[in-house]
Amino acid sequence: MLRRIICRMLVNVRYDSASLTKALEEELQRRFWEDGLMKHLRILLSCTAAFAAMSTGAHAQDSGPIRIGVLTDVSGQFSHEAGEGAITAVKMAVEDFGGKVLDRPLEVVVADHQNKPEVAVSTAREWYESRGVTMINNLINSGIAMAVTQVAKDEDKIAIVNGSGSSRLTNDGCTPNSIHYSYDTYALANGTANELIREGKKNWYFLTADYAFGHALEADASQIVKKNGGTVSGAVRYPIETSDHSAFMLQAQASPADVVALAGSGTTFVNAVKSAAEFGLASSGKTVAGLLVWDTDVHSLGLETAQGMILTNAFYWDRDEETRAFAKKFEARVGRPPHMGDAGDYSSTMHYLQAVKSAGTTDTKQVMAKMKETPVNDFFAKGGKIREDGRMVHDMYVYQVKTPAESKGEWDLLKLLTTIPGDQAFRPLSESQCPLVKK
Repeated sequence: MLRRIICRMLVNVRYDSASLTKALEEELQRRFWEDGLMKHLRILLSCTAAFAAMSTGAHAQDSGPIRIGVLTDVSGQFSHEAGEGAITAVKMAVEDFGGKVLDRPLEVVVADHQNKPEVAVSTAREWYESRGVTMINNLINSGIAMAVTQVAKDEDKIAIVNGSGSSRLTNDGCTPNSIHYSYDTYALANGTANELIREGKKNWYFLTADYAFGHALEADASQIVKKNGGTVSGAVRYPIETSDHSAFMLQAQASPADVVALAGSGTTFVNAVKSAAEFGLASSGKTVAGLLVWDTDVHSLGLETAQGMILTNAFYWDRDEETRAFAKKFEARVGRPPHMGDAGDYSSTMHYLQAVKSAGTTDTKQVMAKMKETPVNDFFAKGGKIREDGRMVHDMYVYQVKTPAESKGEWDLLKLLTTIPGDQAFRPLSESQCPLVKK
């Protein structure tokens, strides 16, 4: 017991090891010499050695590199929406920031989570505990994002989500350590559903990918459709690995719906759109709506197939001069313009680094406080604000896919229909189930 007390005292006193050794040697001699307890000097020596080692380790940690992790899908079905683009965007932000902060070098570490939550969790935990990673970004795949944000909470580190969309991340799944930055299922559904309902298309049928993101997208869109006077005539869920949607399309075709809403992402979404075209859903009078449509999806489908589709987005490369300037730099490295995930990865990394610099520390609570009190004003968002639930609130945009005749280039894909102010785009705090929200 005495050994533990003395050691605890030693490591909590802020002296150098030599001064501490001398002071405690004198104290121990004074207190214990008369009782023949010189054995306590041995305690002093062992504790001082431990203190010196801890001091050296702490100094190395304070002067060593600050690492940012990119945990993403490098080779799977979501790699076109994340992967190389996400990695490049984060590296560009680090380079543009100057490669260091607080006089410490910045490093980017990368891993493929393989769309397996157990791989993502073990990687995140190792990075936070052993690799000096202070923030992890991207986290495409909502199931993985939900798992890793909880690891960030456990380890008291930071996780920023740009690749995943489930609005649960800032609702019942919110944490004080995570930020949902570029988009979510509520904002996507809010924009697209409202636009189509305004056109009189009020009867909806959902073709939903059977995973966390698909479920969240269907739930949020259904709520918004009903809230605006529409109805949901049915829904069917399909495995995300499937490439044959024929049975599901027959069910959608037989429904009385005006809109067949595709609640999925990545390869599974592209395959579903192709199947809808093959079955002639549009020619039979139904509107096929993509609830999450990446620029890369439209490019993969081609304008002949995707033309006329209504979609909601957080960022489009050709929106203004600032977005085009960033797109030019990004495309030179990746071979395509950035989409909202790439832009969010860059913007959020830059916002994080600015917060670290302003706070003068990588301490999670102080950095998160700086990120939340500082508006986001860059090419990605104007007047963006991170709320107490971790949601970064910014304008969203409703686009329509151009016809082949309207397009003037390979990536000239979208035309703007309307802008949704941030305070109208995302779930209001009055409806939030996040325990961090004060009501």
